Amino acid sequence: MSSSSRFGLAALAATLVSTVPAAHAEQPIAPKVLVITMFGGEAKPWLEGRKLDTKVKVPGLSKEYPEVACDAAGLCVMTTAMGYANAASSVSALVYSGLFDLKQSYILIAGIAGVDPSDGTLGSAHWARFAVDAGLRHEIDPRQIPVDWPDGVVALGAKKPGEKPKWGSGTEVYKLNEKLADKALALTSKVELADSDEAKAYRAVYKTAPGNAAPTVSICDTLSTDTYWHGTKTAESMGKWVSLLTDGAGNYCTTQMEDNASLTALQRGADAGLLQFDRIALLRTASNFDREPEGKTAVESLSANSGGFGPATANAYRVGSKFADTVITDWAEWQKGVPAK
Repeated sequence: MSSSSRFGLAALAATLVSTVPAAHAEQPIAPKVLVITMFGGEAKPWLEGRKLDTKVKVPGLSKEYPEVACDAAGLCVMTTAMGYANAASSVSALVYSGLFDLKQSYILIAGIAGVDPSDGTLGSAHWARFAVDAGLRHEIDPRQIPVDWPDGVVALGAKKPGEKPKWGSGTEVYKLNEKLADKALALTSKVELADSDEAKAYRAVYKTAPGNAAPTVSICDTLSTDTYWHGTKTAESMGKWVSLLTDGAGNYCTTQMEDNASLTALQRGADAGLLQFDRIALLRTASNFDREPEGKTAVESLSANSGGFGPATANAYRVGSKFADTVITDWAEWQKGVPAK
């Protein structure tokens, strides 16, 4: 190696030594509450409703949403971009960035979802106990299934519908801190929820409550899959799937495209000692129904403008911010864990 080459390498090494520590010289931000949204429409109410003046660019976040926005009180908001791949990648990038200290943070996943009209309605808000993956399974086209099968859904390693899986990835079911979900519901059950004339008119075609009633806040469970499915037949199958994987304890009411992926990244962060998994709260608000009303086809229902998007994004913020504000304001209590009262 020539002397000039050795000099060049020495200069490069000196540069690396002087710049890398400088990048981490400041103390990591330690949010009291980190809010995870999935796309711009969910993030918008937080960004417009808060003075989130500190912007942190995090390597590994999506090009569309490269920054985390924080305020001086202890709230930070990130956006992953939609779907499993974006959710897992973005959450992992933040957890391992070294720019944030999440060891005592509460993490609020807050986004919109489809809803089962027997559990909720347009604009309703639902805190989850279970998040169940609807993608890790066998599936046979219904046109090729045995005549005595209810559908083509078969658990991994099983021989027919209804049998428990024989193997899996370990990410199919996450049970969240039920004490935290109960506390979140108690704090937010009386939040005034947004609604719209369009949503009122659309939900009226559903025959029974709560599908045709005004939105409320409740606890139920959520179903995750990258596939944006829709329709009564699939919905009934999904309900059986959630029951199977939770031994009858789970009842999904919302369906979305990210949560098991985000929770997997967060669980690994917890396993690495970087955060506390029992401080994760999961909130989904209903922007659309997951099945058609009586008298319409699934195709007609899928493409309908239900008027639920606006109320759902507004209510994810209204309900989520009530929870976040309480944690931040009463941090002396929440820092120790979920308060008993």
